[in-house]
Amino acid sequence: MSQLKLPVGTIIFDFDYTLVDSARGTIDGVNFAFEKMGLPTASDAAVRQTIGLSLPDILPALAGDAYPKYVDEFTRLFYQRANETMVALAEFYAGVPQTVKALRGLGIQLAIVSQKRRCYIQPILARERLLEAFEVIVGGGDAAYKPNPEGLRLAVAQTGSLPENCLYVGDSVTDAETARRADIAFIAVLSGVTPRSAFKDYNVYTVLEDVSGLLDLEFLISSQTRSSNAK
Repeated sequence: MSQLKLPVGTIIFDFDYTLVDSARGTIDGVNFAFEKMGLPTASDAAVRQTIGLSLPDILPALAGDAYPKYVDEFTRLFYQRANETMVALAEFYAGVPQTVKALRGLGIQLAIVSQKRRCYIQPILARERLLEAFEVIVGGGDAAYKPNPEGLRLAVAQTGSLPENCLYVGDSVTDAETARRADIAFIAVLSGVTPRSAFKDYNVYTVLEDVSGLLDLEFLISSQTRSSNAK
């Protein structure tokens, strides 16, 4: 993984379980599709464990390896329901709006790289008047699914940043692996379902309880202050 060079110019976030809890919308969409397909519905806990995976990976994880041939039908039905409910059921984690605004106040560029489609991310952000805070959003369908690093590299390029001056912040080992493949420093947050111990095999810069902990990182705040004073 890249050695982070200060000052940090860009922070790129995962979306689900990092900035927003959209579990209710995902659970609703998965079980709507399963009911239409004649499959047993999945428990809330089981669906929560799959959030952050791509839809082609969610289906076998919940319904078994016998169902990959039904992934197109599952995807169609999931999005049919998600178009009605996903935005309304998403909830920002406490402190996220304030943290986003504070980071922008420090002059840090913000971006998002997520498996979730931009057509859901954008209205969720707009609801909290946060859409303009993110200069780049790479969603599902805009690049290869994580842990392929294509989306993360695309975000870095579109912000005009250098990988060594970027941080990727996410909640899962998929996010950690994506950052490793993109050669970008990674910060893990524990706001999702992935425990701290799961990150032990990754070169994680630090592990935070949630994204609000970014504002307590001395290297982040002090480096931005030095950068501003030098101008």
